[in-house]
Amino acid sequence: MQTHIVPVGFDYDRMIAPLIRDQFDVDRVILLEGTVGSEANVEYSRNIARKLEQDFQNLLGAETVRERLPDVYDYDAAFERAFDLINEELDREGPDGETREVWVNVCSMPRPVSFAFATAAHSIMVERQADRDRIHTYYTAPEKYLETELAEELRANRDLLRDLQEGDDVDDDRIRDQLATTSDLLSEFDERGTTIGAKRIGDSHVIELPVASFQNVKPFEELVLFTLGEHGEFESVSELAETLAADLNEEYTDSFRSKVIYNVDRLGPGGKGYIEQEAHGKSYRTSLSRIGELWVRAHADDDHDLTAE
Repeated sequence: MQTHIVPVGFDYDRMIAPLIRDQFDVDRVILLEGTVGSEANVEYSRNIARKLEQDFQNLLGAETVRERLPDVYDYDAAFERAFDLINEELDREGPDGETREVWVNVCSMPRPVSFAFATAAHSIMVERQADRDRIHTYYTAPEKYLETELAEELRANRDLLRDLQEGDDVDDDRIRDQLATTSDLLSEFDERGTTIGAKRIGDSHVIELPVASFQNVKPFEELVLFTLGEHGEFESVSELAETLAADLNEEYTDSFRSKVIYNVDRLGPGGKGYIEQEAHGKSYRTSLSRIGELWVRAHADDDHDLTAE
């Protein structure tokens, strides 16, 4: 079961299309509407929210709630609301006691709201380590932005009006064509917002944003991470320990194996989140998580002390 928290700005497709195309199991949606800005902007955002509310219910069968944010530029208030909201949804059980995942969409709405919700989600991941894999922040790229097309249409209309003002002969067909293209573009803008479509990147329409640990990586933990980065995956922690012992020219003993297990646990899902483990018979297949891969990539040029304790 999934709750999707969706700050609503001036986009339609990016809010709902990836969930349909990637077949997300969405049963509850919370749409956040801003109430600050020009009257036209606020009303336009509300129209998008109304359409999303209907389509989330009709196309995905999701319970949909609309909530207003008093000030989309008040980062502190947005963070506080996000923190409470995400925790509330994590604690909300399904009809049969099922736990739920919480997905936070950061595509739309002014940046203070998006950053506040992403930061709140990451903070909760750190506080609720056991629920870390139930919290997600994600972004979807559009297939096309309408702003450039709107600008081109304005230039064409400007040229047409200038010619009319200067008394030049203007073909009626030119006026009809310009009116038609302008009308079509405005209709598309009213229907879809400032962007069109949801772009597939890799095998998904969603780019999940990983969260980093708020703890430093110790020297021996670094060796574990770089070894996983070099080899990709180990069928067991024992196999990882044997490789580390060989790299360090150390004897492979029960004590050394216990040391590796301890450090893998600290780096795993219940700790810093840099390592993933999957049960595989009596062993655990061990590899880097997404944030672990990013950490190794970012520190690839660092000097590593192979005698680190």
